Amino acid sequence: MFNYKQYKRGYFMPPVECNDWVKKEYVDKAPIWCSVDLRDGNQALIEPMSLAEKLEFYKMLIKVGFKEIEIGFPAASETEYEFCRTLIDNNMIPEDVTIQVLTQARPHIIKKTFEAVKGAPRAIIHVYNSTSLAQREQVFAKSKEEIKKIAIEGAKLLKELAEADGGNYLFEYSPESFTGTEPEYALEVCNAVIDQWQPTADKKCIINLPVTVEMSLPHVYASQVEYMCKNMHSRENVIVSLHPHNDRGTGVADSELGLLAGADRIEGTLFGNGERTGNVDVITLAMNMYSHGVDPKLDLSDMPELAQTYEKLTQMTISDRHPYCGKLVFAAFSGSHQDAISKGMHYRIDHNPDLWTVPYLPINPEDVGRTYDSDVIRINSQSGKGGVAYVLERNFGMLIPKAMREDLGYAVKDVSDNAHKELAPDEVLEIFEKRYKKYTPNFKITEVHFKQEDGIQTAVTIEENGQSLTVNAAGKGRLDAVSNALAKHFNKPCNITVYEEHALKSGSGASAIAYVGIEGDDGKGYFGIGIDHDIIRASIDAVESAMNRSLDK
Repeated sequence: MFNYKQYKRGYFMPPVECNDWVKKEYVDKAPIWCSVDLRDGNQALIEPMSLAEKLEFYKMLIKVGFKEIEIGFPAASETEYEFCRTLIDNNMIPEDVTIQVLTQARPHIIKKTFEAVKGAPRAIIHVYNSTSLAQREQVFAKSKEEIKKIAIEGAKLLKELAEADGGNYLFEYSPESFTGTEPEYALEVCNAVIDQWQPTADKKCIINLPVTVEMSLPHVYASQVEYMCKNMHSRENVIVSLHPHNDRGTGVADSELGLLAGADRIEGTLFGNGERTGNVDVITLAMNMYSHGVDPKLDLSDMPELAQTYEKLTQMTISDRHPYCGKLVFAAFSGSHQDAISKGMHYRIDHNPDLWTVPYLPINPEDVGRTYDSDVIRINSQSGKGGVAYVLERNFGMLIPKAMREDLGYAVKDVSDNAHKELAPDEVLEIFEKRYKKYTPNFKITEVHFKQEDGIQTAVTIEENGQSLTVNAAGKGRLDAVSNALAKHFNKPCNITVYEEHALKSGSGASAIAYVGIEGDDGKGYFGIGIDHDIIRASIDAVESAMNRSLDK
């Protein structure tokens, strides 16, 4: 049954208008990042990570640059408890990193949690209880006052146990299912917790506002966050944190607008792993800032390695279209896109190589460990002449003349279309050389001699149908003289309309490539190339191939 009438909006707007976040243009500084991969992400896996796998993942998070890492729910299972103790007992927590552990606001679970983190150099104890209308009515059957009391008692116990232990502990509280809670009630509960903890500038507390389930458009969440930030007790000593999930597919937008609304901190996971549709993807958030010229304070320069390690440890698969890290996110198959990228790359080099402005590519793929050779211009039946020319230039140093690109583009497109597959750069090169290099099905030039007399005189030996014949002709230059000899022999025009050449490699032993286009008696263009250490020989080979192609029709 597909019946929209059974649903109604389950969120609550703030009691007053809170839209100051609209005035901000972009996120101008990185938030405090907290990875919840090892807890929220891990509990969502079909097969949660083993101790060894969690340790490897933990080391990866440290390498990326996370300074706060929620390592688990140590009272929930022996593996979680053992992992926490392993980090502490083996001194595996860097001085600038704080571990975070989660606990329900239940006395016996809180006490077990303190046992797990005893001796940690610094730890955040994250306590929560659910506050939403649906949870109050359907799950707990408790009043607002009773639910608030659970939060207050949990906050009190955290403070008492921390003082008794003498350890270096920070406190975090989450009104779970915040998005389904009346904002004024969520504020009442959070302020009651803050009043218990009495945070100071030297020892702030964290109030986390989770999008446990996405229930609204992102701007609604931003208004809710702004309301909380404006009315929270001791706001200057409170770190407002966000923990968005992705049920409506807008977890990133929730986070970005929530930061504009005044939040200071984000809890999320790499690649968005998490229950149901996942947590907010920290990588997308960080790279969105990066693309605006803002330092995200995370090192994501080796995205392929991150992705490979993540997939190995979680047994999850990253979508080919996942922002910034999917295999195809930088790929351009469309001819017009390829042409724009190619021109944009050249424009950047010529005008301002320190500024990235290339069309269709929001960031430089090399910044995240990707390559132009295999990641950007991809060739299939949808590709155009600009993309094909770019592949040959990027991979093989060939600068295809503009007049030649259309003919080449159609040749490559036909091969891809008939084979129903993408073509690798080597395959594009093979098509290019087969079509234009030493193409001699009709005749070959076996010998050429020049002498300078009234311009250039040449004697061209042509092998045709097993017979050799020497043709004499004159021209303004060597190549002109050869083309005149071919026109004379075949009684067909061999007018050179395109001629370009360049070195393929630097140095005295470099090969040269010559590109030649001629106009046939049908008015069409025919092309050939030649590659040789001697540019004259390369040019002769190119005109030979072009003339052979014009004789095919």
